[in-house]
Amino acid sequence: MEYVTAVPHPRTPAAGPARAGRRSLAVALLCGALGAAVALLATRQEWAEGTATVAGGAFTLTAKGSDVTGVPASLAIVGLAALVAVFAVRRAGRFAVAALLALSGAGTVAAALAGASDSSALDDQAAKAAGDTSATVDALSHTAWPYVAAVGGALLLLAGLLALRYGRQWPAMSGRYERSGAPRRRPQTVDPDRPEDLWKAIDRGEDPTSA
Repeated sequence: MEYVTAVPHPRTPAAGPARAGRRSLAVALLCGALGAAVALLATRQEWAEGTATVAGGAFTLTAKGSDVTGVPASLAIVGLAALVAVFAVRRAGRFAVAALLALSGAGTVAAALAGASDSSALDDQAAKAAGDTSATVDALSHTAWPYVAAVGGALLLLAGLLALRYGRQWPAMSGRYERSGAPRRRPQTVDPDRPEDLWKAIDRGEDPTSA
């Protein structure tokens, strides 16, 4: 009679790291893709607004994030490319790409926060409108979009840190087309007059009728 026990089987030591690797992979992909999208979207929005006085009259000037600085958008694209490239490399290459992803996120945060108080883009517009290189914008105000871009950079940074910490546990692109040094197993001969050979070929995934 078979002995049945209610005690659960002990988990293998590799179960914990494998689960952590899958979870970190999902979080990194979500954070990286979302962070890049948020940063790119934020740079297309209005970051600053002010007024310029020309010929005794005042008119409103606005500047988008791309007018203030192009760094967040560029680094967001680099970070997104690095997120994809993480799965194309292994070992030291994966570590280097993960570091690039983290640096892209950190650079996006720094550039976005610096642009939150930058008035140079509006000053240039005021100088062109007034025809005076010394003219500056008045009543300057900023929106919350630079900080939204910084949040996107922070998500990219988090994805890079996860790749640095757990990247070695993530899968890589399939190497089925890569040449391997291991010798290929030759297909075994099948005798059609022996039923046991036919069943063994089927178990191996071979077509016994192809011969």
